[in-house]
Amino acid sequence: MMKIFKIFLYIMAAFIFIMLLPRTIGFLFPENAPIAYHFEVLDYLAIGVGLEKLANLEPEIPKSIEEIKNIEYKKVNGRSLQLDIYKPRDLKKPAPLLVFVHGGGWKSGKRSDYLVYLVDFAKKGYITATVSYTLKNDSIYPACVQDVSDAMHFLFNNSKKYGYDPERVAMIGGSAGGHLVLMTTYDFKNPTIPLDSSYLNGPPNKIKCVVDIYGPVDMTTPYAQNQDLVTGFIGHSFKERPDLYWEASPAKYLRKGLPPTLIFQGTSDNLLPQSQSDTLKARLDRLGVPAEYYKLPLWPHAMDIAQRPNQYMQKKMDAFFEKYLK
Repeated sequence: MMKIFKIFLYIMAAFIFIMLLPRTIGFLFPENAPIAYHFEVLDYLAIGVGLEKLANLEPEIPKSIEEIKNIEYKKVNGRSLQLDIYKPRDLKKPAPLLVFVHGGGWKSGKRSDYLVYLVDFAKKGYITATVSYTLKNDSIYPACVQDVSDAMHFLFNNSKKYGYDPERVAMIGGSAGGHLVLMTTYDFKNPTIPLDSSYLNGPPNKIKCVVDIYGPVDMTTPYAQNQDLVTGFIGHSFKERPDLYWEASPAKYLRKGLPPTLIFQGTSDNLLPQSQSDTLKARLDRLGVPAEYYKLPLWPHAMDIAQRPNQYMQKKMDAFFEKYLK
């Protein structure tokens, strides 16, 4: 009985050590990427016992920030597609615009999901926007790709109205939103996918830089071909329409001269293989496209709902936007 009790104590001591180690390392090396717990159940346990805090995903809008909601950028079959804008009230001159696109596996999510970023970056002097798009239950690929690109054309053509600088525009998205911002940024000037936009005859515009937060890059990999979210998004099996899987891949549009790209990836992401982000960075490097890549050790998918990775990622975004937008 005593032997069993000792084994139990050893196990408990090891467990406590494992749970305390990430925060201890974070305290000792605050400039390094925060470390998590590898298993999602341990991540949730850490949040439950107070070792980790959630980011404030529903912050109040401060009086210093003007919120302009429900701006219609297009209609699809009588259904209004809208975006929201957040801007500092004390702006004296046009500011850079940051456009955020939510995730949700192309089937769920809403534009307010990224309020944590929208408000924080508006406080820092940026104008921020968030876009709704057609979800899978209403229409399969390429509807949402067309929508996000149309939203960007709308934004470029309304810069004077809302006070941002059309020469300093960035896109940021996570998961499915990461995929959509890469597709939009990399295929923007002369889009391969036909758009609904009435603005295409206007002056050419360029998205200055893009942030990919654990977004899919290549839909033709064996994993993607058999992933329910991907097959549901495309609306056909890979065997039926392999061409659509490649057309829907940001990897198809990689070329020299693309905008600088910032990539974030958790190394314990069970939904998006790390190899997708690894491949994107390697291909951009070969093409000479400026690319920064930050791996967050042992964090799972949707890691930025936790405070430590969110703060770390915002810090890296601050430096990235300072370099390429200001």
